[in-house]
Amino acid sequence: MKKVIMLLMLVVMSVAGYAQDVIGKWVTEGGESQVEIYKSGDKLNGKIIWLKKGDGQLDVHNPDKKLQSRKLMGVNILTGLSKKKDKWEGGRVYNPKNGKTYKCAIWLEGNKLKVRGYLAMFYETQTWTRK
Repeated sequence: MKKVIMLLMLVVMSVAGYAQDVIGKWVTEGGESQVEIYKSGDKLNGKIIWLKKGDGQLDVHNPDKKLQSRKLMGVNILTGLSKKKDKWEGGRVYNPKNGKTYKCAIWLEGNKLKVRGYLAMFYETQTWTRK
């Protein structure tokens, strides 16, 4: 009986751990793009894998003129996030709509991903949905 209870506990914990995983494909707020979040070493990054307006869009708002001719497809918009308790923090989020980069934190609320960009004491939070 003890073995059965232990086995059930292990199954429940592994399912709960998987459900809390931010790694995967996410549809951004508004459905304009999809981002794949992946682990690189002990950090998380996220790259654009789909764009509603097509894969030919360029990074025209990038402040680095050399990068304005690159395609947005494949660009890492989330970089350097580290796990801290229930959040991934300390990274950056790039907004291709205005070419600005912000401090960033991400976390799960149920099956939704919260993505928060910070500028000093101001912030904006988006809700992304799993693909």
